This record gives sequence, structure tokens and C-alpha cells, in this order.
Amino acid sequence: MNRVMNRVIAAAAAALVFGAAHGQGTRPEVGKPLQAAQEMIKGGKYREALGKVREADAVGGKTAAESNLIERMRLAAASGAGEADTAARSYEALAGGMSGTEKLRTIESIAGTYYRGKEYAKAQQWYARYFAEGGTSAANRTFMTQTQYLSGDLAGAAKQLTAEIQAAERNGQVPAEDRINLLMNAAVRQKDASGEAFALERLVTYYPKKEYWVALLSRLQSKPGFSDRLSLDTYRLSLATGSMTSAADFSELAQLALQAGSGAEAKQVIDKGFAAGILGAGPQAERDKRLRGLVDKRIEEAKKTAADDEKSALAAKDGNELVTIGMNQVFEGQKVKGLQTMQQGIAKGGLKRAEDAKLHFGIAQLAAGENAKAQATLKTVSGNDGTGDLARLWALYAKRAKAS
Repeated sequence: MNRVMNRVIAAAAAALVFGAAHGQGTRPEVGKPLQAAQEMIKGGKYREALGKVREADAVGGKTAAESNLIERMRLAAASGAGEADTAARSYEALAGGMSGTEKLRTIESIAGTYYRGKEYAKAQQWYARYFAEGGTSAANRTFMTQTQYLSGDLAGAAKQLTAEIQAAERNGQVPAEDRINLLMNAAVRQKDASGEAFALERLVTYYPKKEYWVALLSRLQSKPGFSDRLSLDTYRLSLATGSMTSAADFSELAQLALQAGSGAEAKQVIDKGFAAGILGAGPQAERDKRLRGLVDKRIEEAKKTAADDEKSALAAKDGNELVTIGMNQVFEGQKVKGLQTMQQGIAKGGLKRAEDAKLHFGIAQLAAGENAKAQATLKTVSGNDGTGDLARLWALYAKRAKAS
């Protein structure tokens, strides 16, 4: 709640108190200081108003009604002055006689005052009281989570933020980017790897910025047990998400694709790198040109043996070569044939790494524009060496690509 709202509350409360003072026959020695306090509050002189409230409070023999009015005026003045502790004490003295609406309004004011004063632990307590009394403000829910984070209650903040994000998803809404980032920061500070992954995956799903993909892929590759053989598929995802920007990465991806028997893919990578001005420039220009020449040479060599290679793969006892040939065919533009060849290989069995084959089939489906089918395939991929984790990220990208 902002300061303007506090002033409105203070002025309204003061007017109410003064009206009640007249209606209840308050003695002049109490009523006059309260009237003066009201005028000061109207003029924004809250601290001076508190002085007048203390003057009224000093009068002996006060009735219960007079004490009640004094506390109400003190609450009004303290709210305007930003003296949260004073306002809180007055609230405690008055709470029993307040309506539900008045309670919520006052609690909200006190919580906001503590928040602005950077007394986050106290602010958190009062926002919690607000909701315990039946408050429903989404803005106050946001403030309460922030107070948890700022007061060091990272676990509490993470729990609230996770629930908030999941609720938005259930309702078909897009969670706010700043809330997901706050959750990620809380997770990082707690060294909560699963919480960090949850937040990063939401960021790339709803806000697929390059820096989020870079962070997510970097985190995946540094995860214990992540296999080096998945480097090619990780680089592929980096390129697909637009998070690949270095010449070294373009060059490495092209070489890995070439080694994997996907010359057509290697050529696409090289061509994209040159078109973007990333390859073929600077001190590595000649090396990049030699790599391009090597890729072109390998492609020409592969064309000469393509028919024999496919015949040999079909006659083989296992489907490993069919999967490799089919993926290259997809990148060559033979999408239907390539996917059919890969399916033949998977169906034949005897695969060296069955989960890798499914991962590659999902990537090929995505490259062929079959996004929904790709998602379905990728969801079936498992493996504790990073294969399952990488497939899940590819599925997130496929889901986003489908919506775009």
C-alpha cells in the first residue's frame, strides 16, 4: 500500500473519531486535543497530531469511550506518520471493537508501513494476519511473498511462489516473469537444484529469452552424471533456441554432426553461421572456410555410397544405421522418407542406445515440422545419464515452437 492510501485512511479515521467524540459527549480536555489532532492530520502534520493525542491521553480519569477515541486518533496519526509500531499497538487495543472491513484496512496499512520501513519480518507477520482475517488482495499476496524473501524466509517464499505459479498454470494463465525470477533467486540462494530447474523451465516455456536457455542448458551440462555423448543434442537445442552465438560452438556442432553421419545437418549449421557473420570472420576465418570445404566434400562422398549404405543398413541385424541414415535424410529435406527410415530402425531393435534413438527421432520429427508428434515422442524418453532431462527440454521447446 502506498503513502497516499495511508493518508486517506488517516484522514478518514480522524474524521470518524472526531464525529464520535461529539456524539459521545467527550470532555473538552480530551475533545479539544483530539480536534486539534484531526486538523493536523488533514494538513499532513502527523507527528504533531501524535503530540496532541498524547496530550489527550495524559488526562486523568478517562472513560472507556474516551480511551477508545484516543487510540483511534493515535492509529490515524501513526498511520500517516509511518510509525508502524505505534499503529500496531493501537490496533491491538482496538481490534475487538472493529468491523471486519475496518480490521482488514488497518492491518493492510500497518503491513504496508512496515514494508516501506524495510522491517520485512514484521511486515510478513502483518500480511499473514491480513489473510488470516479473510483478506483476498492479490497485491497483498505478492507483498507477503516479497517480505518472506527479503526477510530471509527463502523456503517460505519459494513455497508461496511455487504455489502461485502452479495455480496460474492450472487456470490457463501465464505466470508473471518477475515472480518466476524471484523463485529462481530463492532457489539459487538455498542451493535448491530442483527449485532452480523448475523456475528455469518455466522461464523458457513462457519467456523463451536467449539468456534463460543459456542458463538452463549450462545447468543441465554441469549436472552430475550428464553424459558427454549428449553434447551434440545439447548443441542442437542451443542452436534451435537461438542461444548459440559463438563461432566455436557453431564449429563444434558442425563437426559433431559430421561425425554422427549427419552431413546435411552439418552443412545447415555452417551455412547459418556464415549467414549470421559468426563464421568466416576474424582470426578463425580460414579455419571456418576449411571446415565448410570438408563438410561439402563429405556430403559429396556420402552421395556416392548412399544407396549401398541404405541397402546395408536394411540388411543389418540391428537398426542403428537406419536411425542414423534416416536422421540425415530428414536434414536433407527428405522428411517423410527420413522419419520412416528411423522408425524402421527403431522397430528392428538391437539398438546400442534405445533412449538416444527415441530422442533423435523426436528431434527429427521436430525438424520435419511434426511438433505435436515430437512432443509425444520426447515424453517417452528416459535415462539417468541426462537423456531424459535433455528430452524434457526438447519437449519444452517443441511445445513453444508449436504455439509460435
